[in-house]
Amino acid sequence: MSYAALVKHYRTLFHLGHVESMASWDEATMMPVGGGEARGEALSTLRGVIHQQATHEKLPGLFAAAAKEAAALSPWQQANLRLMEREWVRATALPQGLVEAMSRAESRSEQAWRKLGPDNDFAGFLPYFREVVRLKREAAQALGNKLALSPYDALLDEFEPGARATSIAPLFARLRAFLPGLIAKAVERQSCEAAVVCEGPFPVDRQHWLVLELMRRLGFDFDRGRVDAAPHPFCSNVPTDVRIAVHYDVDDYTNAMMGVVHEAGHAKYQQNLPPDWLDQPVGCVRSASLHEGQSLLHEMQVGRGRAFLEFAAPMIAEAFPSAVAPGREAFNAEHLFLRLTRVKPGLIRRSADEATYPCHIILRFELEKGLIDGSLRPEDVPEAWDASMHEMLGLATRGNDRDGCLQDVHWPAGMFGLFPGYTLGALTAAQMFGAVLSAHPDLNEQIRRGEFRVLDGWLREHVWSLGSSLGSMELVERATGGALSTKAFEQHLERRYVLRES
Repeated sequence: MSYAALVKHYRTLFHLGHVESMASWDEATMMPVGGGEARGEALSTLRGVIHQQATHEKLPGLFAAAAKEAAALSPWQQANLRLMEREWVRATALPQGLVEAMSRAESRSEQAWRKLGPDNDFAGFLPYFREVVRLKREAAQALGNKLALSPYDALLDEFEPGARATSIAPLFARLRAFLPGLIAKAVERQSCEAAVVCEGPFPVDRQHWLVLELMRRLGFDFDRGRVDAAPHPFCSNVPTDVRIAVHYDVDDYTNAMMGVVHEAGHAKYQQNLPPDWLDQPVGCVRSASLHEGQSLLHEMQVGRGRAFLEFAAPMIAEAFPSAVAPGREAFNAEHLFLRLTRVKPGLIRRSADEATYPCHIILRFELEKGLIDGSLRPEDVPEAWDASMHEMLGLATRGNDRDGCLQDVHWPAGMFGLFPGYTLGALTAAQMFGAVLSAHPDLNEQIRRGEFRVLDGWLREHVWSLGSSLGSMELVERATGGALSTKAFEQHLERRYVLRES
């Protein structure tokens, strides 16, 4: 049976991807600096092998034969066959030499970024960046030709299957119109608030204890995952071996605390994907926006709400006993809420508040489109970034590329097309949390008691267990009863940041 042969072949690709994910995780967390060049070559070779398997000469015949068997397949098998063919078509659009060249360039670029970014050295980084952009444009053109898409849409489609820049633009335009007024009202409303804040240092070992305790209470399965430290927080994508990276700041424990709540959303999604399909495309996460929707639902909708902070406050106080005695009020749930829901335009995306964060994403969406269509040259990015930051948030980055275009790993690592998913994920999170609250009006009372079974059950039924059996937008509409829009997100921002109700 040709379909069965394809299942076996894609199981092999899954296993190779598992190894690649672990090597990449180690590169970002534990690899010694001197191992960078060799690791880059090793990953390039591995990705070349994966590409060979993804474009194997037997696949066209297997897909042709499997198409004749499709009527006899189950709905899940039919969805799996469609997704396997989608992956094959995308893979065959790129020659192996280009895949290996991109891998080497992106590895060198990322490693250079880790050193040159903190040094504010865009000029030193530029040669690496130029090469990544050149190769990514070549890949985007090849993919676009194969898929009958614009080059940028061809890259976007990797992270958001079926999405197009023209479908995202109206949502972002609506946010562009809505957010300035919301931000102004929130800043004015909060001008009369004063949160009591305890000064550090907060020992890393105590922060790590808090991180592990929160993960345990949130339902992270430590038999199938672990938490480690890294400069940039992230969550790996292997469901049976989920690796979370957390960044610890001795002066501010909330970075690690909220970071791990965010990554817990990613991790729980991974750990609750349909177990019978984990080694097949249909068993994977469908899109970046769905993935980000799970993390933002946990961090923003739940984690920064009063109910969660009432549950977490005693744990936070227990984590830092030396800080409690002189400043117990700082560990009160209400003061934590005031601190963790401040709206203040800033330069850094990762630490941006919920209201200003979409501005950072819209900026990146517009600039990366220019990099891929050629209207923006790599050397002109700092100037374009400064102009956009001034327009979006009234801030300047001229001469400060460290906090401007060098702050993110995404472009150095060649991940063009991923950024829109962050704000699409915010819209998804707000819309889904609203649907859970409608179905379970006492949800916040449960969260206040540290009970997450009902929330997890809803997400498991409507999102996690479905894998990639449905398209992202279809899944959102089925789960929430309406197409993805900005409405729920706007209402959430008004309630939390202007009315201060949740």
